[in-house]
Amino acid sequence: MRMLPLSRRISALALGAAVASTLALGAAPAMAQGVTAFKQAVAEAAAQDKGIAAYYQAANYDDLWTGNDDGARRRALLEAVADAGAHGLPAGRYDPAAIEALLASPKTARDRGRVEVEMSKLFLQYARDIQTGVLEPKRIDSGIVRAIPYRDRASLLAAVGKSTPKAFFRALPPKTGEYARLMKEKMRLEKLLAQGGWGQSVPGSKLEPGAQGAGVVALRNRLVAMGYMAPSASQSYDAAMQQAVQQFQVDHGLSPDGVAGSGTLAEINVPVERRLQSILVAMERERWTNIPRGDRHVLVNLTDFSAKIVDFDKVTFETRSVIGADSSDRRSPEFSDVMEHMVINPTWNVPRSIAVKEYLPMMKRNPNAAGHLNLYDARGRQVSRSSINFNAYTERTFPYNIKQPPSDGNALGLVKFMFPNKYNIYLHDTPSKSLFERETRAFSHGCIRLQQPFDFAYALLAVQTDDPKGLFHSKLNTGRETVVPLDQPIPVHLIYRTAFTQAKGNTNYRRDVYGRDAKIWNALSAAGVTLRAVQG
Repeated sequence: MRMLPLSRRISALALGAAVASTLALGAAPAMAQGVTAFKQAVAEAAAQDKGIAAYYQAANYDDLWTGNDDGARRRALLEAVADAGAHGLPAGRYDPAAIEALLASPKTARDRGRVEVEMSKLFLQYARDIQTGVLEPKRIDSGIVRAIPYRDRASLLAAVGKSTPKAFFRALPPKTGEYARLMKEKMRLEKLLAQGGWGQSVPGSKLEPGAQGAGVVALRNRLVAMGYMAPSASQSYDAAMQQAVQQFQVDHGLSPDGVAGSGTLAEINVPVERRLQSILVAMERERWTNIPRGDRHVLVNLTDFSAKIVDFDKVTFETRSVIGADSSDRRSPEFSDVMEHMVINPTWNVPRSIAVKEYLPMMKRNPNAAGHLNLYDARGRQVSRSSINFNAYTERTFPYNIKQPPSDGNALGLVKFMFPNKYNIYLHDTPSKSLFERETRAFSHGCIRLQQPFDFAYALLAVQTDDPKGLFHSKLNTGRETVVPLDQPIPVHLIYRTAFTQAKGNTNYRRDVYGRDAKIWNALSAAGVTLRAVQG
């Protein structure tokens, strides 16, 4: 539950609190004898928060923030919240001046007890925000279905009480290289924002090698400001500019042809403010995934249309992917799971939604439509189409399962990679190879299609056999559906990042293909996150 702004809580404290006749958590009998006013006030103030109440009961209602020996912990919290804006957090939620006023306000032991609990609430709010995010993703978009690794509140309070304060607060944000690089890019863009951004937008709809004129000069100046070209007096679209445009295209997921067409110019003209928003959203998303990804894991970035195998933070395999189309029932969700096996020569069990929305209407018009598919009754027996009156059924009453047997033309191709989940999402081969040549590749029903599925399989199997290719093809050549378990199940993370970094090289940006990051930014802004222009 989110707290009221601190200034409003201070006002509420000034009104005082009703004295509870009994103490929370059944502690009244023990505390009734000789209990201090401070401890009684702590128990009363903590009673409405189970996590805080549990901590203070276990700690015998001793102080954590307001005692004479708690100065270093107080200072560490004040310094941390003062720096909240650097992490893209809503700084107004952690007003240092209001905190100091709160600490200066106690006149009695009971007042200090209430302030003690307010400090714990403030700490827990900050800790949750910086560890696991300001927002609850499921409230932002139904396609963000990942489980957020929220920490236990009582355990957090116990941990800060036992730790070196400054070191504890430094350890709260995600410790990934990605988060650190996003922070660095954030600071770079904040300085550029203070300087006025990247200058004049580039006019026109297309510029190509050999062109000259004002548009080329504007493009040159923009590329120089972005760091893609060295300063130059050239007014022509020369080889240096072509190379700069190609690198920009690579960094933005565009076809690197060196021509500044309409799509490339649209990305070049995106202002610093928009890129900074993408960075802030990426930092929030990094907090949502603040868990170990696994020494070896599969990473699918939906906006990048890619699937990677990562070993100890190094990409060891990468292939293009096709993701779900941008419609309400086909967008690929975001979540993490564990890949357990692959299926070679898979049968396609047509999902019910596809069966009744796409194939049933076809079969009503022509019973022999989609002849590559077989129909089965509820007992698993294959049913002849000639015995079925398709027009007698609706989407709700259609009683048959539809399957496509293994074949080169199977919709899943010749292999699928399974991480069983309730969303029925997996990675797989496809006979529709031409789609991988597109710049934007959102065409599937939600599953992730791979351009190089065989090589992906070899890379997965390489850790459990000396001949991964031979093992794979020995199963493939049978033509029969075969399950091949992974001896070492591998975490799979389906993420959505319109801004992401590299250990070496420029920050990459991608289009917001599903509009999810726009929703997240709007929610962050509503929560009080702002763009900062920082003087260098």
